[in-house]
Amino acid sequence: MNWGLVGSYVPFFVAAAQVTLYISFGGIVLALLVGLLCAVVRLWKVPVLEQLVGAYIEISRNTPSLVQLFFLYFGLPKLGILLSQEACAIICLGFLGGSYMAEAFRAALEAVPAVQHESAQVLGLTRAQAMRHVILPIAMKQATPSVVANVVFLVKESSVVSGIALADLMYVAKDIIGNNYDTLEALFLLVVFYAIILIPVCLLGTYVERRFTNGR
Repeated sequence: MNWGLVGSYVPFFVAAAQVTLYISFGGIVLALLVGLLCAVVRLWKVPVLEQLVGAYIEISRNTPSLVQLFFLYFGLPKLGILLSQEACAIICLGFLGGSYMAEAFRAALEAVPAVQHESAQVLGLTRAQAMRHVILPIAMKQATPSVVANVVFLVKESSVVSGIALADLMYVAKDIIGNNYDTLEALFLLVVFYAIILIPVCLLGTYVERRFTNGR
């Protein structure tokens, strides 16, 4: 291990980490919104939309993320739709993560006791009000472990964006290995920077889960 080389490559990885964080954050937010919407549609059994959501989940979970990314970046321009690298990366992560979030939220929503639904009806709340003020707060406690696991999964899955030459952590590591053959140093920094990003996410998820569990 050449520590001098490691130090010289750190600025490149810092810049790449910012790209990884940016696309990961955007993809996670989109995935949460899509997942929650899909979960509510399936819970309420909305005609037609429920079938469309089911088809989306199956397609998303059963096709490689790299194929989805290539479709967005190389396929859509053939249809006259041009998206930036960042937009393709965020949409790809949101599309992939939305299906996993949907299943996590759906399981949590279905785990809410029926008495909570009935209590909301007795109080005169509309379906939407009951979902917002009663059902969702309870379901979020159940969904937290799965949501955190999916967040970690999406951050790691963001590495596929190197396939469209977006300068994230994986792309920079591959570039250094390909050009300078400093494999050990590049892989060491790659592991370190992913750990710097993911360990706090896991710790925060554990903290939130414990807060929900203890009711504080």
